[in-house]
Amino acid sequence: MTVLIIIGALLIAGFLGWPLTTLVLKLARSVDHRAAEAVSSEQATVAEPEPAVVAESTSADSVTAELNPAEPQKVEPGRGEQSGAQQGSAAASEVVGVKVLRGGLLIGILERLAVVLCLVFDQPVAIAYVIAVKGLGRYPELKESPAASERFIIGTLSSMIFATLIGIAARWLIGIL
Repeated sequence: MTVLIIIGALLIAGFLGWPLTTLVLKLARSVDHRAAEAVSSEQATVAEPEPAVVAESTSADSVTAELNPAEPQKVEPGRGEQSGAQQGSAAASEVVGVKVLRGGLLIGILERLAVVLCLVFDQPVAIAYVIAVKGLGRYPELKESPAASERFIIGTLSSMIFATLIGIAARWLIGIL
């Protein structure tokens, strides 16, 4: 009976954990898209100034600069030439541009199987090895893309929580039988 419980736990964790992790990642992505939409709507309002505001913004300094083009214009330190619209589009591209990590489905299944086995065989410390191997294997890809790093963390945590719950339930069933 113990073998059937272990096989059942492995099947549940390995294959039912995938839709759960996908759902969590979609929820996280929808939050990112809402943030990108908010940034792009702010960008649209900043990019189109009203004509009355443009006419009022002409100051004596700007007129003097136009009359004396030979004088170099002073730019205060810390002030870039980037407009609010350009900053908004840069922020939107950071939010939307997500690098996809290859092999995530298979790695996720193997990770959940390993976590369940660690718990069923009463070796919870070995879960740290699973996390370490996964993190070190993905490090070169993760250091290049902050968005991929965030998705990696969200996916790993949701996957590990599900596998831990299944492993604890399997261990409990083995204990009562």
